[in-house]
Amino acid sequence: MTVRENFRRVLNFEKPDGRLPAIEWAAWWDVTIDRWKREGLPAELDTFAIIRHFGLDPLLSIGSNGRSDDCPKPVSYGQGIIGNEADYAALKPYLFGDQLIAAMIEKARVAAVRQKSDDLIIYFWVEGFFWFPRVLFGIMDHLYAFYDHPELMHRINRDLSDFHIRLIEAVFQFLTPDIMVLAEDMSYNKGSMISREMFREFLLPYYRKVIPHMKKAGCKVFIDSDGDVTPMIPWLTEAGFDGALPLERQAGVDIPRIRREYPRFLMLGGYDKMVMSRQAADMRGEFERLLPVMKSGGYIPSVDHLTPPEVSLQNYMIYAELLKEYTIKAI
Repeated sequence: MTVRENFRRVLNFEKPDGRLPAIEWAAWWDVTIDRWKREGLPAELDTFAIIRHFGLDPLLSIGSNGRSDDCPKPVSYGQGIIGNEADYAALKPYLFGDQLIAAMIEKARVAAVRQKSDDLIIYFWVEGFFWFPRVLFGIMDHLYAFYDHPELMHRINRDLSDFHIRLIEAVFQFLTPDIMVLAEDMSYNKGSMISREMFREFLLPYYRKVIPHMKKAGCKVFIDSDGDVTPMIPWLTEAGFDGALPLERQAGVDIPRIRREYPRFLMLGGYDKMVMSRQAADMRGEFERLLPVMKSGGYIPSVDHLTPPEVSLQNYMIYAELLKEYTIKAI
């Protein structure tokens, strides 16, 4: 059985062949890799080669943020680039262009060739209807915009949903991803940053418009949100999401609890990155915590965010070996 087939079987609650997938859902922080190279990781290795170096299953992430490379940038992190309808109209030439579709088609062609020759998992992402307006308004002004600019918020998300459908239909002509992801980051350690009423008014109509297109090729659709998404799971399933990642332990996410309360909700991530700089026994203990859920199906363990630079090369190698051990033990 191929890596892709194994991945898909787990997400369908079917028994995989021999072991669970052993993946990193996202590449490592650059500062983490810099540390590892100082500690002996071969300097010439790129991300894909590092995955193979650690003996993990190959995963390729591709996607589009809907903005051209020459789109104006905020003056500092968290600041916005629009404040009203006129600003958005002026910015539109940099958004949702045909050149972005063409660039994504080329990425899809290349990924399809690699998918056939390298047997890799394809992770396809787009920015969602909370994330994208936040980029335009800036972090704080975005939250005010639900009240101050409701019509503009809907206009942005209508335009974004139309672009996503064009993008997805174009990609599916050349490539069948293994997982589709809407990047949102709409929760923190106390739950959602918006109310369910706001979710239903400003986000739900657009999820219901786009997610069916994502599912046409049999893909499972995940939300990518930091923080604790647990209180939002009923909202997400109402919208058509199949699962969530990365499920941060430090934000209070409890994988066993989610499995008990939402037995068919898919999960990817959930391994507490904070134990990875400790002793091997601590890392093993975290796998033991997750093992019953690993055995239940519909869950692929992975670090609950990018591996932090506090983790040494030696410790990551221990983690990778434990991950492979427990992917077998779960079967």
